[in-house]
Amino acid sequence: MSTASPSPDQPPPWRSGTGAPPPPSSVNQFSDWAPGLVIFAGVLMLINGCFEVLRGIMAIADDDVFLSTPRYVFRFDLTGWGWTHVVIGAIVALVGAFLLKGASWARWAGIAVTALSALENLLDLPYYPFWSIMVIAADVLIIWALCVYRPDTTG
Repeated sequence: MSTASPSPDQPPPWRSGTGAPPPPSSVNQFSDWAPGLVIFAGVLMLINGCFEVLRGIMAIADDDVFLSTPRYVFRFDLTGWGWTHVVIGAIVALVGAFLLKGASWARWAGIAVTALSALENLLDLPYYPFWSIMVIAADVLIIWALCVYRPDTTG
């Protein structure tokens, strides 16, 4: 197979409108299946997972950073809750990394762990409200991006 490019005065056939675009190469299979929203979701999952791990470390290291709401229905020990954030955050980041690598199972796993992250942050809302709202908003964007992707199954 020749790798010679067309002459400088003549555009490639797929750019001039006279031919079809070149077939996708086997080296670049990632761009064949993952449109922009899936890439966006994977990157946001990595960022969101790191945020959750950092939040968990804050709760484990120093409980005084968080608000104390004495009459909240879902009261938890902040050190235990910090470990929950660390574990779920690490799982979210790990699934995001697999999503970016092209694992087909990672889309559904991403929806599940991101929904779990949103629920976790809803329960944790009184302890650190602004951060919880930001993470829930990111989780909703991730779930949306993963749900609207429809792979082409006709090929």
